[in-house]
Amino acid sequence: MKKMINNPDDVVEELVSGYVKAYPDYIRYSENHRRALIGKKRHKNRKVSVLIGGGSGHEPGFLGYVGQGMADGVAVGNIFASPSPIPIQTVTQEIHKGDGVLYIYGNYAGDLMNFEMASEMTEIEDDIKTTAVIGNDDLASSKDPTDRRGIAGELLVFKVAGAAADFGYDLETVTKLAQKANDSTRSMGIGLSPCYLPQTGKPSFDLEENEMEIGLGHHGEPGIEKTTIRSAKETTEVLMTNIFKEGIYEAGDDVVVLINGLGATSQMDLYIINNTVDDMLKSKQLNTHRTYVGDFITSMEMSGFSITLMKVDDELKKCIDHQVDCPNFTQIGGHDDDINK
Repeated sequence: MKKMINNPDDVVEELVSGYVKAYPDYIRYSENHRRALIGKKRHKNRKVSVLIGGGSGHEPGFLGYVGQGMADGVAVGNIFASPSPIPIQTVTQEIHKGDGVLYIYGNYAGDLMNFEMASEMTEIEDDIKTTAVIGNDDLASSKDPTDRRGIAGELLVFKVAGAAADFGYDLETVTKLAQKANDSTRSMGIGLSPCYLPQTGKPSFDLEENEMEIGLGHHGEPGIEKTTIRSAKETTEVLMTNIFKEGIYEAGDDVVVLINGLGATSQMDLYIINNTVDDMLKSKQLNTHRTYVGDFITSMEMSGFSITLMKVDDELKKCIDHQVDCPNFTQIGGHDDDINK
């Protein structure tokens, strides 16, 4: 294991400190908690606030998506672990502007427990209305969608929620649109090599040199099959075939594509993968509305990737196309003239 760190027990604090120092125009510490980060850029029409959060180690997720057009604040957890309720409540208190706060987080036991606890504390102690959308796009993790993990598809849900908030919609509408985006999103990925946890120096999972794992989770959770490494085309075909089997995509539909690297997969590889994705979409007569390729939700230095498809209608397209200004995600898109139309 080779990592450029100091004390393994200090990695999260030093990560957050370095991030805030890098982007002081975008983000600040809360005065009340060092794991609660508050955005500095906010659209003038925004009434509802959006709070995201999760474990560290997924950079640029989740702190990289605080900015105009996305989230208003983020609660930061330990490596691959949920933030505790206190920073979640702290962020809620500081970003609330009177019209409620939407929480978006992944479908993991720790996140479910801590965000729900923070919501109860916030509503009782601070009289702030909160709602939640729980990311569950990883189809390989369960046949039951309600039991599925949230992986890279959460980024697109952040995008839709942030746009809806910028449009000046109320909490019910922002939540409804974010949930619609979540319900329209499916992802599946593979792992080629593990990451190593700073505190233990141990790999997040084990694979032989010639193996890959289909359906592997972003924390090293078991997938559905270990197999010998295949070509980019063959691997992509496996993932896309499983996504199509979900039955939510029909000929003529428009989709958003997200090709997500897990940290150590090269951009070259990701663009090669996108070739096959595009070919398979065309074969199904699906129209690509927009494509994102890059490292969006990673697992430190894990090698592998995931593919996400979001089915979009005109309502979701408007949100996806809206402009964004975050340290780790920028998009030139919708204009202020479109707000509230």
